[in-house]
Amino acid sequence: MVPFAYQAARSEQEAMDGALAGGRYIAGGTTLIDLMREEVERPQRLIDINRLPLRAIDLRADRLVIGALARMADVAAHPAVVQAHPLIAEALVEGASPQLRNMASIGGNLLQRVRCQYFRTLDAPCNKRQPGSGCAAIGGINTTHAILGTSDHCVATHPSDLAVALVALEASVVTRGPGGERRFPVEELYRPPGDTPHLEHTLLPGELIVAVEVPRGGHARRARYLKVRDRASYEFALTSAAVALDVDGGVVRGARIAAGGVGTKPWRLRASEALLVGQRADGAAWARAADRAVEGARPLSGNGYKVRLLRQTIIRALEMAGDIA
Repeated sequence: MVPFAYQAARSEQEAMDGALAGGRYIAGGTTLIDLMREEVERPQRLIDINRLPLRAIDLRADRLVIGALARMADVAAHPAVVQAHPLIAEALVEGASPQLRNMASIGGNLLQRVRCQYFRTLDAPCNKRQPGSGCAAIGGINTTHAILGTSDHCVATHPSDLAVALVALEASVVTRGPGGERRFPVEELYRPPGDTPHLEHTLLPGELIVAVEVPRGGHARRARYLKVRDRASYEFALTSAAVALDVDGGVVRGARIAAGGVGTKPWRLRASEALLVGQRADGAAWARAADRAVEGARPLSGNGYKVRLLRQTIIRALEMAGDIA
């Protein structure tokens, strides 16, 4: 590990000043420390933000507000979350081992780096790690890589389960930075790789995620998260689906669907959602929505199976959500 300086921030302003001077924010450190050990990340200074008062979990009349420093385990077990947004609790439990959930923060989970083996191998070309060097995964081992939102420069899959659920629930992220406070959809936090895959998010220099806000609504209770992986214990998704349905009298009034494990960012499936509105909540509708979801997929040499697997994952997640009374 390359030597670094350490600073414990006592205020948001102090944290921002440190970040603008070249520091990196650290909370749980469950991703960053691993990458520093492997020398993929080499920050000269770490800004510890754990003293900041950003851990509150507050259920309000119109939304759930989760502080960015709240730990995954605390959010997953919180009665307000389980009551109002069981989809979030389910995604958090599926997203990490108990040890990691006890350490990892909500903000850190949303900003975790990709799990591509070439990104973590210093002698392999990777445009995320070294812009312009190439993408070894395109012609290499790519069984776990993305089939949606890829480019000729990067095919790495976004890793966060929580982000998939939040995108399906149309959650917003709240940030504060040198330019003041901003609030925007979680979906807009992420950039597609395009020709600049090293730019993964839309945060501004020094900007700090302070909270996530999730609107309440009729869809929130009829919602499920399904994750398909190589093993039952802690593992990243091959495919996943977050589904939230608003059903009245057996007819779908509204649907929200996002996919994980298959996109370069959490992938909102708006065409599938639109197809479901006004349809009977049954297997035929689920199948049509799943067919629409895989349109435009670009499988690589080793991950063509994900097209069929994503389709089946969406059908099963819709069945699960549709069965909720």
